[in-house]
Amino acid sequence: MKIFAVGMNYIQHNKELDGALYKPESPVIFTKADSALLKDHKPFFIPDWSEQVDYETELVVRISRLGKSIPERFAHRYYDAVTVGIDFTARDWQREARKQGNPWEICKGFDGSAVIGEWIAKEKFLDVQALHFHLDINGKTVQEGCASDMLYKIDELIAYISQFFTLKTGDLLYTGTPVGVGPVHIDDHLEGWLEERKVLEFNCK
Repeated sequence: MKIFAVGMNYIQHNKELDGALYKPESPVIFTKADSALLKDHKPFFIPDWSEQVDYETELVVRISRLGKSIPERFAHRYYDAVTVGIDFTARDWQREARKQGNPWEICKGFDGSAVIGEWIAKEKFLDVQALHFHLDINGKTVQEGCASDMLYKIDELIAYISQFFTLKTGDLLYTGTPVGVGPVHIDDHLEGWLEERKVLEFNCK
């Protein structure tokens, strides 16, 4: 199983991150190790080597068939379910990595950094690219997004990634985070919502 993720895919988040509204010239793709996956309501243990670990709430899709160099017009055939996930980011390490031009594996791919919710068949929704999602921490909504605001849409991302990587059944794609990221703390209780469905719930330790 491979975990793909997309950086800077919502324009307001790009302003939040870099102080400017912009669209990257091509999708910003990075990967997470399989040991990053955290599911089944298991707690997230905040690493002691980072001074700031931020939540990034994202729509996640599940790849359902083998594919390579997939045309965008056929990309919708290659995933079967969606959910909400958290792309945890060691922000202090990411700032340094970006400054030095270094890879993001440590700040993005550490153990437990890819939280995943309950899968919902995409056929349950009229249009996956119009889904709303949000994150509550300790009962308060802290981040909201809509898939229609993505700079690169799901089908575009699948077509792009499949130029370089063979997609396999069970691979995951985290599609980017909207504006509103922030730090988590010990004893925080996180709940992720996809439309009116709560699909994600866990605690920070």
